[in-house]
Amino acid sequence: MNPVNHKYVYIHTIGCQMNVYDTSRIISSLQAIGYDHTSIMEKADLIIVNTCSVREKAEQKAFSFLGRLPSLKKEYPRLIVGVGGCLAQQEGKAIFKRAPFVDIVFGTHAVGRLPARISEIEKNSQKIVDIEFATFIEPILPSENPKNTPVSGFVTIMRGCDNFCTYCIVPYVRGREISRKPEEILNEIKAYADSGMREITLLGQNVNSYGKKEGLCSFPELLEKVNQINGISRIRFTTSHPKDLSDDLITCFSTLDRLCNHIHLPVQSGSNNILKKMNRKYTRELYLEKIEKLRAACPDIAITSDMIVGFPGETDADFEDTLDLMKRVEFDGLFAFSYSDRPHAPSVHFTEKVSEMVKKERLQQVLNLQETYTRTKNKTRVGKIESVLVEGLSKKSPDTEPLAGATGFPGKADENQYTGRTTSNKIVNFLWKENPLSGHFLTPGEIIHIKITRALSHSLWGDPVDPGISSQDIKGEHYAA
Repeated sequence: MNPVNHKYVYIHTIGCQMNVYDTSRIISSLQAIGYDHTSIMEKADLIIVNTCSVREKAEQKAFSFLGRLPSLKKEYPRLIVGVGGCLAQQEGKAIFKRAPFVDIVFGTHAVGRLPARISEIEKNSQKIVDIEFATFIEPILPSENPKNTPVSGFVTIMRGCDNFCTYCIVPYVRGREISRKPEEILNEIKAYADSGMREITLLGQNVNSYGKKEGLCSFPELLEKVNQINGISRIRFTTSHPKDLSDDLITCFSTLDRLCNHIHLPVQSGSNNILKKMNRKYTRELYLEKIEKLRAACPDIAITSDMIVGFPGETDADFEDTLDLMKRVEFDGLFAFSYSDRPHAPSVHFTEKVSEMVKKERLQQVLNLQETYTRTKNKTRVGKIESVLVEGLSKKSPDTEPLAGATGFPGKADENQYTGRTTSNKIVNFLWKENPLSGHFLTPGEIIHIKITRALSHSLWGDPVDPGISSQDIKGEHYAA
């Protein structure tokens, strides 16, 4: 499709933040064999879909995307098609049966081996399956001259999981827990910082257990090291398992100035009965105790969570316990899902399955209840001044109608409309008029102060204010106007 020695790779990414990070590693690793990244699929010599299999819908998305490729492959016979990620790890060579035009299936541990595998296909036109687990994580640093470095990025600090929740396939598709050496993590973050990245999110299936098996530094100690890296203004992490959320980590929210005041703490259910069936290894009481400690350490902390409804055996009383926990915590945001059977997960064999109709009704109740808390949380920001990390121009107009009492809501996107996030992970849209006389042209990565004027369902709207209002523009506390 392209001149010799000038090749392009197109990657379609489905799923979690770890997949987004793996995609960035794939792009960096393939540069060694002459592939540049392209956002135009028809321009590519290599097309990869980086898949997820945590829910059935994610699998459907992967095969739907693959269904678009046979005609393209027919037009360009030398086009290489690859399937990577969790679905590839789960299905292996079985993917060839559903998609015979695929050339390579590579699993979650094969990113470092991918360049060699692609080179083999280029030479021999063979089909390859590589789903072997590794005992370490290959260090793949960002390219020396990255193009369009994003303001925010991800760095995986560990891979796999040892918890074996009964509904989850992660241990089977990403393997057991492996932690990277802290110096590798810090070197990668420094490289990102040098390239212009300002916000880093540390990734792991359970970051709270980082380094324990290998005898490395603790996760709070790693956060302290990251907090000292020049150029990084904000630090986030995900995901935290409630059973391993330590007092030392909770204290970090009050002692580390670059650690954002937001935590994602999946609870999955408010019922002790269901939590036990899920093998979560904590009770609702312990979870609520952790929430209380977090809010004591950081009163303005934003707390988001995950919830599964309709787990096998979930009774009306169990579901009421979930609603009750939501009312006690009042989450800032919630990712809620209906339970679905996943291959290899023990809950596939559980009896007392909940009907699809009941699951749908319960999910809607959860979403409706959470909507009230999200709206209320957003509305409390109105009139306050937030430190916002500028991400760039808004791609679309604000998400929905304003809350009751809001006026002057802009009806459509403006060419001067920008977007960014607070440290509590709230999206903020605002207008910025460039001033050629002052020389202040807004660029992604800046931290500016925004007075919040309107609260929407999933975002905030505000006006830029005098940047000299506060010196605390890294931690991002908000102030009464």
